[in-house]
Amino acid sequence: MEMEKIVTQNVIETDRFVLRPLRRSDLGLIEMYAGDKRVACNTQTIPHPLPPGTIEAFVARAMADERDEDVWAMDGHKAGGSEVMGLISLTRMDRNQSEVGYWVAPHFWNTGLASDAVQALVEANPMGNATMFASVFQDNPASARVLTHCGFEYLGDAEGFSVARDAAVPTWTYSRKL
Repeated sequence: MEMEKIVTQNVIETDRFVLRPLRRSDLGLIEMYAGDKRVACNTQTIPHPLPPGTIEAFVARAMADERDEDVWAMDGHKAGGSEVMGLISLTRMDRNQSEVGYWVAPHFWNTGLASDAVQALVEANPMGNATMFASVFQDNPASARVLTHCGFEYLGDAEGFSVARDAAVPTWTYSRKL
């Protein structure tokens, strides 16, 4: 008999918010924000419009014991804010590396929330990685500024497929040694 390893996620606290694992009660807010075309078009994986069941399946995957990606809600409840202001994730890669992904609800854009969330995740380094990577669409320079502000260094240009845009989109790729 083989024992299965259950992957747990740390809660990461900041002064403004908590990064916490997703829960089923997050479905409504995630669906509302992810269903916004402005959010979907800045990600590779969120379709627009959202097909029925998309967010339920996403949350179920994020809560599964066996997963390749840990997802945290940016929860501002302790400071009087929304329980979901955005999401941030780490996807496991080989060679002690991970890829950071994030999106912030439009209501919280230009508040420093994304920078604070990425910085908190880097400082906590919950997977104990040696390197974190991230890529952003070139038509989203605000996300590029988030990464450089958090110490990520530019690696080069590439492209990624955006489900919402149904097209390959030029990207900038960044890395951060930890």
